[in-house]
Amino acid sequence: MIFSKIKDKKEILSWSMYDFANQPFTNIIVTFVYSAFFTKIIAENEQSGTILWANAIAVSAVTVALLSPILGAIADNGGYRKFFLIFFTWICAVFSILLFFPQEGDVFMALSFFILANVSFEMGTVFCNSYLADFTDKENVGKISGFAWGLGFFGGLIALSLSLFLFPEMSPADVRTINILVGIWLLIFSIPTFLFVGDTKKKKFKKVYITHSFISLKNSLVTISNYKVVFQFLIARLFYNDALITIFALGGIYAVSSLDFSFSEVMTLGIVLNVAAGIGSFLFGYIEDVIGVKKTINITLIVLIFSTLLAILAPETNFPKEVFWFSGILIGLMIGPNQSCSRSLMSKITPRNKLNEFFGFFAFSGKATSFIGPLLFGLISSFYSQQIALWVVVFLFVIGLFLFNRINFKSLNLQNEI
Repeated sequence: MIFSKIKDKKEILSWSMYDFANQPFTNIIVTFVYSAFFTKIIAENEQSGTILWANAIAVSAVTVALLSPILGAIADNGGYRKFFLIFFTWICAVFSILLFFPQEGDVFMALSFFILANVSFEMGTVFCNSYLADFTDKENVGKISGFAWGLGFFGGLIALSLSLFLFPEMSPADVRTINILVGIWLLIFSIPTFLFVGDTKKKKFKKVYITHSFISLKNSLVTISNYKVVFQFLIARLFYNDALITIFALGGIYAVSSLDFSFSEVMTLGIVLNVAAGIGSFLFGYIEDVIGVKKTINITLIVLIFSTLLAILAPETNFPKEVFWFSGILIGLMIGPNQSCSRSLMSKITPRNKLNEFFGFFAFSGKATSFIGPLLFGLISSFYSQQIALWVVVFLFVIGLFLFNRINFKSLNLQNEI
């Protein structure tokens, strides 16, 4: 049973509901619908829209990279983890709703609202992730992480299906209205997390916590060599997570611009990918606990490389949309397990007294250079084509796979767990 060794089953289910609550933001706004809507409707043209959207992803990434270690340290020292989780969730929801207002030509307004929403989404995820090791013994962490990711993709599936049911024509006004659905969805379904997930007792805020956070961050940076495996893993994940971020940020744009998908087709693609992602997350949660997290991550990276190559070749085939569909389904199957396994591996190799702070670095490694992939994609596509630009994703996956397999996990004496 998934919950057999959990201290509080209601608490872990409530924690998992946060993935259910925030997944529609990634699916609808970042990946499949609003990104394509921005490039085709709001921006002056698709070429400039792609570059602007890539820049917005870059700005978000840099902001999260700077904030997450500092706020993580403050959370450790002052017991403000849940406060930050609630705060950033509400900011994300509000600015998701405000994306209803930008229309054709309102580029600055749209990008400003999106950046604020996206930064808040990522910061909320940082603090949510840091709870994982609190709930269960390490041998069950794969199932728990996989369950949460699977529940998240199920939430994305329902939100996408509901959007397509309510707005089958997918007119510009419909797409704008769907942003309201995303914000309300996040507000409602994050409530169980806020109510039933416990936390350390919050101390009265003191300015010294801010000072202490910088000292703690400095000490962590200075002594990071003492956590060599953690550091090496964060570097490897930096590359392959950057590839995933590029797919998330520009996948819908690629489908619409390079393969002539309509908004309705992109929405349908999103539904199918969420089904695949949910299946992959649940299935690989068990597979991880059988074959180990290292082998599982390797499998996901190899399949992701193959799938991206198929997406590059799709426009050159006689059945471009069908090939892209197959590629997308494979990517969907691997996205959940890759992220889930990365999260569970991080919880296994991180000292318990450093959870919030190191999960801040976990976010840092995922965001520190994550502007590079989208930025290169936008730059290369402006000179050549989106097909050629997609090779950036393959390159990042390959580097991540290579660096990941150079890590000496045996030094941690966790062979039975990794």
